[in-house]
Amino acid sequence: MNTKRKSCCSVVPLFLLASPVVAADTGMGLVMWSIVLVAFVIALLILWLAIQTKNVIRSYLTGKSEPSQPYENYLTNLQSDEIQVLLDMQRKSDAVKRPGQMAAVLFASGLLAPFTAQAQATGSLLSQEGILITIFLLVIPMVIGVFILAVKIKSRLNQLKNRHQAAQARQLAGFVKRMPLAASIPELLTRKQALDFRLTNQELAGNEPPSDAKGLIGNVQVEVNPPFVARKKKAIQRPKIDPELARLINWFIGCAGFWLLLGTTVGEYLGIKFVAPDVDGVSWLSFGRLRPVHTNSVFWGWASLAMLGLGHYVVPRVSNTSLYSIRLGWYSLILINVAVLTGTLFLMGGINNGGGEYREYIWPVMLSFSIGLFLTLLNFFQTVGTRTTTEIYISNWYIISAILFGITIVLVAYLPFWQNGLGETIIQGYYMHQGVGMWFMLFTLGIVYYFLPQQLNRPIYSYSLGILAFWAQILFYTLIGTHHFVFSAIPWWLQTLAIVGSVGMVIPVVAGTTNFLMTFRGSWHKLADSYTLPFFLTGVVFYFTGSLQGTAEAFRFTNLVWHFTDFTVAHSHLTMYGIISFLLWASIYALVPRLTGQEPPQITVGVHFWLALLGLLFYTVPLMYGSTLRGLMWMEGKPFIESVVLMAPYWLWRAIGGSLMWLSHVFFAYNLYRMLRIDTTFSVRDAAFDQLKAEYSDAESTR
Repeated sequence: MNTKRKSCCSVVPLFLLASPVVAADTGMGLVMWSIVLVAFVIALLILWLAIQTKNVIRSYLTGKSEPSQPYENYLTNLQSDEIQVLLDMQRKSDAVKRPGQMAAVLFASGLLAPFTAQAQATGSLLSQEGILITIFLLVIPMVIGVFILAVKIKSRLNQLKNRHQAAQARQLAGFVKRMPLAASIPELLTRKQALDFRLTNQELAGNEPPSDAKGLIGNVQVEVNPPFVARKKKAIQRPKIDPELARLINWFIGCAGFWLLLGTTVGEYLGIKFVAPDVDGVSWLSFGRLRPVHTNSVFWGWASLAMLGLGHYVVPRVSNTSLYSIRLGWYSLILINVAVLTGTLFLMGGINNGGGEYREYIWPVMLSFSIGLFLTLLNFFQTVGTRTTTEIYISNWYIISAILFGITIVLVAYLPFWQNGLGETIIQGYYMHQGVGMWFMLFTLGIVYYFLPQQLNRPIYSYSLGILAFWAQILFYTLIGTHHFVFSAIPWWLQTLAIVGSVGMVIPVVAGTTNFLMTFRGSWHKLADSYTLPFFLTGVVFYFTGSLQGTAEAFRFTNLVWHFTDFTVAHSHLTMYGIISFLLWASIYALVPRLTGQEPPQITVGVHFWLALLGLLFYTVPLMYGSTLRGLMWMEGKPFIESVVLMAPYWLWRAIGGSLMWLSHVFFAYNLYRMLRIDTTFSVRDAAFDQLKAEYSDAESTR
């Protein structure tokens, strides 16, 4: 028995394999690695700040020591509107004769050059848990403090840099006003005419009507419903979005990204605990408290806020109207964030509902969440009610129905009237599955019905298939909660009804998958040129496989093998992560650049995608295989501890896959930062010409 236990617990996290430590020195190794990591991060921050400071000082000293700097460098590759400013200035000063023709020629040559050519002893102490916890708690504020200091210094350096560049812009504007332009007018006009040239799209066809004696052109039969293919010559224009609405949506998505990173960091720590169970001894870091922190943070924090943020864009967009109330959106955002924050603190403090899975939050916490949902329902309902379109697009069917079911399942789960005995068990099954299927899945599908056709630039394949999937999901999914309690004391007929409902879920899953994949028809080549479509396609594939896997798990034999094993953990990640998260990421990458005008780096989006996908596969496939062997061992009557030893390598793969998934979230957070950050880049040339435009406009208005 001791040998088996040693073989199980001697498996250590991947990042410790390179260090020859034993179990007794694990704490010291962790502390040393933490100290080295913190020192390395601080050194990088200091080096980065030194480089930034050096650049600012160099720029300042250069400008001060060389007041007659070559302003011609700023005057390269002028745009049409900037050339027009110069022409207006010259026209205004035509009455004044300027000497210095040679200077004018030199200036013109410098101004137009880019247009004609291309440019080039404490070991024992460190083994004590109290010392480790103290060091850990000290390291956290140190890192945060250094980060805040770096941000403050960077902000101050940017202010100094922008102030210096603003002075340069004023000097450049004065330089341009003093320069003689008369000799360069012909070249400027020629260049402006070239920049302003646009095709008329009649160069080949001409302006004359075609000669059609045989009626070959005039009698073309137009198809009633032609496919909407990507044949436009120009890129799709960015929609005109209310800045306040865009700000609200960005806050929803930003908060969602925070809860994703926090919740999965907790999940990463829990995965490490499976291979190093004695990594800590603190009550608020125990597995029993952190596990619901992980699940509830990603459920109600990440997925719910991301869905609601995207919904605030989709609902008014497909209704062709403005959002009913932005203020209600802010109230909803605050209430849901308060619910997740207080719920997390309560769970870590040992204050929980004591009931079933995913409803560990106490009722006051979920009351705040429910009020937030109700305000969103009111907001969306009023928006759809004031739509300017005749029909209600299918996205709004899914989204508003999801919010209605979300409020309903919370009320059913927390009202005490039917929570006695088996009633509580039945309600728990209803709550778990309606939360996943009628809140997360229904809402996310509504989002996909808008963003997938938008990204493919073609309509959804079949509106009828979408309606069939909608009503079939409402019919069958509301019946399947008790398939989690097969062979229990729940009435046999209710268990059978849940199994029948699970089989019936094949209808909406096949209908929805067919609809999405057929929408891709004729546009598969776009996958190579898009960083959103791979996320959509992966989510659709997991929607089919993960949902049908749930149907397979509902049968009595497979339930007997898999239900109490880690197979259910793998299945929940295939659905909530493979379906919901991938589809939400796809929609976020499709929307946020439209709101902010800033694209994420394509390489980090690709890293995010592949780390998330490979991590999910490394996480789920070994767990499903090992859990199948474990369930069969139980059916054969083998000792329980043998199944624990059996699962040790599969739990290691779980930790590795979870680490890759968590790392992908770090890249997603960085991509989100790149999309949401405010561009503070200062252009001296743009500022100078803006000043010249303003002065010319003022002069014209005073005439």
